[in-house]
Amino acid sequence: MSHLTPKQIVEELDKYIIGQDQAKKAVAIALRNRYRRQMLDKEMQDEITPKNIIMVGPTGVGKTEIARRLAKLMNAPFVKVEATKFTEVGYVGRDVESMIRDLVEASIRMVKASRRESVMEKAQRAAEERLADVLEPMPKKPQGNPFQALLGQGQSAPAESPEERQRRMTKREETLAMLRAGRLNDMVIEVEVEDNATLGIEIAGMGSDINLGDMFGGLLPKKTKKRRVTVDEAKKIFTQEEADKLIDMDEVTSTAIERAEQDGIIFLDEIDKVAGKNMGAGPDISREGVQRDILPIVEGSTVVTKYGSVKTDYMLFIAAGAFHVAKISDLIPELQGRFPIKVELKPLTTEDLKRILVQPKNALIKQYQALLEADNVRLVFQEDAIDAIAKYAVMVNETSENIGARRLHTVIETLLEDISYNAGGNHPMIDVNIDAAYVKEHLQSQIRDMDLQKFIL
Repeated sequence: MSHLTPKQIVEELDKYIIGQDQAKKAVAIALRNRYRRQMLDKEMQDEITPKNIIMVGPTGVGKTEIARRLAKLMNAPFVKVEATKFTEVGYVGRDVESMIRDLVEASIRMVKASRRESVMEKAQRAAEERLADVLEPMPKKPQGNPFQALLGQGQSAPAESPEERQRRMTKREETLAMLRAGRLNDMVIEVEVEDNATLGIEIAGMGSDINLGDMFGGLLPKKTKKRRVTVDEAKKIFTQEEADKLIDMDEVTSTAIERAEQDGIIFLDEIDKVAGKNMGAGPDISREGVQRDILPIVEGSTVVTKYGSVKTDYMLFIAAGAFHVAKISDLIPELQGRFPIKVELKPLTTEDLKRILVQPKNALIKQYQALLEADNVRLVFQEDAIDAIAKYAVMVNETSENIGARRLHTVIETLLEDISYNAGGNHPMIDVNIDAAYVKEHLQSQIRDMDLQKFIL
């Protein structure tokens, strides 16, 4: 995916995001520039830093979705953080460096999942061998008195005869064959598994937990616990454990840090909430403090994590905010300068909402059709029903708070409330026709009476 051209990136984003062509174009160019930078010599690479983007637009128009889909498309480490969750240094709460630690954790999970997939076949074989040992255990040697053994008076265990050994090996092979064929999946057995419960403490003002297991590494022995599970569940547990044993965590960590540094994307939402003029007293001081704490992270600095030092110089930062009260100019000048690309997202029109309902891959209408089809109800939406739903969503947005495309969820939930409530799956498949008359019948009363509470998230 890293070789996609900007046009191809936009085409992929078009499958999920309606409109906002300028925003998609900007992020596509930023992403392609990362690939272009990797093609240059080392000296030039060091000089070129990502051109961070700031998105301006009301809620529900696609700011977060663009960033999230972009990261997924490129298989890049990605985190979404809220600027309002941070406090400046010296205050109790999350510090701004926690976003980098979160990004590294996301990168670790991605790389680990990839490495686990590459050893999965070998891990499955090892898991089957462990299960065979559980189902057909090796004969245990009798436990004698240790003092007798020291004095040479202990009795040695009788040696296993060749016939007994051959019989046991044959039975074990039969068990393995049945395991691989899935004939023992429903059998309930007792197994010992690793106890993944972690012992953590939270230090006030740090904004994060400290895991004692991670701190002391291999000094603390791994705890196990007994569980009664089916053979199929035990196989999955053992496969996971065996895969983790086959993974080189040092290599995973170094690769993950490099990916976070070179390909990481941080989506900094609600940046407008920490902007404001006339910061003379009160909470506004803390707002400006948050901006000044964010600044070195965006400019490029080194953050210490439990996996090692991580540089932020080449991470891509995408900031976003409605800016309906504050303006971009209300941010401190230094921070404004670190987001050279400004993209304004337009409010969604009735036509946009119609397209959002049906056009994207796994569109909203398709989701509700799939959900109710699981209970033997087939929803058939007519074209005039789609028009009516979009118009009602726009009407509610104009009358109350404008939450963009998110309003479609509340409108459809209200529209299908009775159908969802009565569907139970205990009947043959039935078709339910949704047309404009049906939409008007179920929504008109709330709109006419201005009873908008049912539509408010």
